[in-house]
Amino acid sequence: MYQVPDQQGKLAVVTGANSGTGEEAAARLAGAGAEVILAVRTPAKGEQAKTEIRAAHPGARVQVRRLDLADLSSVQDFAESLVAAGRPLDLLLNNAGVMNVPQRTVTADGFELQLGSNFLGPFALTNRLLPALLAAPAPRVVTMSSGTANRARIDFADLQSTRAYSPTRAYAQSKLADMLLMVHLAELAARRGWSLLSTGAHPGYTRTNLTTSGPTLNGGRPGLLESILYKIVPSQGPAQGTEPLLFAATSRAATAGGYYGPRWGLVGPAKQVALPRSGRDAALAARLWAEAERLTGVTVPA
Repeated sequence: MYQVPDQQGKLAVVTGANSGTGEEAAARLAGAGAEVILAVRTPAKGEQAKTEIRAAHPGARVQVRRLDLADLSSVQDFAESLVAAGRPLDLLLNNAGVMNVPQRTVTADGFELQLGSNFLGPFALTNRLLPALLAAPAPRVVTMSSGTANRARIDFADLQSTRAYSPTRAYAQSKLADMLLMVHLAELAARRGWSLLSTGAHPGYTRTNLTTSGPTLNGGRPGLLESILYKIVPSQGPAQGTEPLLFAATSRAATAGGYYGPRWGLVGPAKQVALPRSGRDAALAARLWAEAERLTGVTVPA
């Protein structure tokens, strides 16, 4: 089991922290001494997670703040409040996501839901929080991707899946986009001389409500093949599945642009894993970053 090093004095934001890998990461960071902001869409669920974390770690410093990554105005409100408080932000864990939504659905801003929630929302959040991050001595941004990104491509001609929508293809594209966000942020930090470390992770096949909440959205349900695969494919619990995220966020061995996942692909202890060719494409990452700036209206602060 990966032991999170001492996090005393650090402030962390974990998105999607009310369950699954987000709650596990928040709990272990808080247990190591960090003050953790549970950034959640539904505050009541965040309060329940806070209660569970404090039961496991008495005295843990945990607070709940509302953040809906599918609504750019919510992202702006969350980030502006945090930046205005004037406290440096040491860790941002872009963990929240939605998976395999059966019918094409749009965010409050009109983006395809998986692209908007999994990529454009975190993109806007990361950029808006940069002033607080860069005020910290050694800040880190960790972005959660997925093994599905390895077989994805970015379709700039139909980025919002308006012409042809596939739940799995849209999800995979959004996770490749997250990988490219991580890669370009690492390049940007190096070019500008920032102390910020941008890393990425994927959880393998970890049993969380991600595999059920998305497929059942709007009255949908997982397909037969999908349901069978969920039962027979090797899987692991959140305690193990969160380790790549925690390693990327806290290990001294984590490197800029490093990508971490389970040792055996779907399950196992965390290790550095290779990015797919598309994930190493700096020109593709820069092009997608520019498109995200255009779509969200959010750019890197001066």
